[in-house]
Amino acid sequence: MIGVVKAYTTRVGSGPFPTELFDENGAKLWKIGGEVGVSTGRDRRCGWYDAVVARHAARVNGLTEFFMTKLDVLSSWERIPVCVAYEIDGVRHDEMPMTQSLFQRATPVLEFLDGWGDDISGCRTFEDLPKNAQRYVRALEEMSGAPFWAVGVGPGREQTLVVG
Repeated sequence: MIGVVKAYTTRVGSGPFPTELFDENGAKLWKIGGEVGVSTGRDRRCGWYDAVVARHAARVNGLTEFFMTKLDVLSSWERIPVCVAYEIDGVRHDEMPMTQSLFQRATPVLEFLDGWGDDISGCRTFEDLPKNAQRYVRALEEMSGAPFWAVGVGPGREQTLVVG
């Protein structure tokens, strides 16, 4: 059972979104990632990768692997925040809150990973990726509750890299 995640998080519509960005980083993710719904034409809300949500999805859906898309979108960041837990009312939560009211109050606990600064859209194997891009994928894999089968570095089929 393969789950699909982006290298960052998006959401359409209202509701809690702890890593949502309301700054130039959110606008940049939206623009570079082309984050508009194909069917609805609605703008997607953008935020940093949320490992808490990924772990929850892996557990409740019985995921055996993840396929991560849009790694190329992050190529211009020097440091990339990743949500590893939430803080709710001054208490750290490493797993999803049990109620929507708690989730509504969640703020992200972030770790920062080094960016890679290179265009990776021409990479054709995982080993072709810059070391920091490989480290980003491996770190997210470790945090997300299932191994990463492949990553996308662009929209083309040839831009799918098997992690191995």
